[in-house]
Amino acid sequence: MTEQPSLFENPAEAVDLGRIILYALGDFQSRRKVLAERELALDRLRGALKRAFEKFAVAEPSDEIVADELERLGARVKRVPSFVAKHPFRVVVPSEIACAAREHYADGRTE
Repeated sequence: MTEQPSLFENPAEAVDLGRIILYALGDFQSRRKVLAERELALDRLRGALKRAFEKFAVAEPSDEIVADELERLGARVKRVPSFVAKHPFRVVVPSEIACAAREHYADGRTE
């Protein structure tokens, strides 16, 4: 029987959301889609994000959390009015982040 962690303990398998998103960006590029230095609606990345979250058995976070994590990784994220898009963010991923994502995806890891 597995013991549940207490309030002050970290779960044994903490999820690194940044690594999962990096994996998703690599997945997007593996499908011959251009990512680097191109403004994309967050909606265009949703398929790759969904596949990555499913692969690593992680609940899909909100658009705001994904946008914050993309910014933390180094992408430029711009919010647009909600009447413009269902997922109201535009994302530009720098070349170096896109390259790192391709390598990360090729390795197939999230640690």
